[in-house]
Amino acid sequence: MSALAAQAISTGRLDLLPLRVEHAEEMAAVLSDPALYAFIGGAPDTRRDLRSRYRRITAGSPDPAVSWLNWVIRLREESCLTGTVQATVGPSGHGTVAEVAWVVGVPWQGRGIAVEAARGLVDWLCGLPVHTVVAHIHPEHRASAAVATAAGLTPTDAWHDGEVRWQRSNGR
Repeated sequence: MSALAAQAISTGRLDLLPLRVEHAEEMAAVLSDPALYAFIGGAPDTRRDLRSRYRRITAGSPDPAVSWLNWVIRLREESCLTGTVQATVGPSGHGTVAEVAWVVGVPWQGRGIAVEAARGLVDWLCGLPVHTVVAHIHPEHRASAAVATAAGLTPTDAWHDGEVRWQRSNGR
């Protein structure tokens, strides 16, 4: 598979927009609540650190067989960014795999935004030659497990760095 590029994805209420360095300004505020890091670890980035991180991410993977795809989530009705979704797509022993993740800022949680964004992302990936979509979720993170379930992923018996591997096979 040749390198992929993130494309705009629209859902009922959301626009998933390919990540740009300029998004760091607004996203620093979206991602500023320390509660977001309870399960994934770390701490909020400063605007400067987030700009630097976005610069590295948007430059792409150094491995030509792997594509880094990143989007910001824009809530159309409020015309604001609310979080991110991402996919790392590359080869595996069983076809192409997309490892996905999502995060929605605390003020927008509980409104179905993560579910809608994850579904949009997974549906888009399943339209590509992607065999399996995978997410790694902390076993106590019930909200993320609910998002994964809504996106069609199911938990497996496999663990990675203390998280449960969830997956959806695309049958390709």
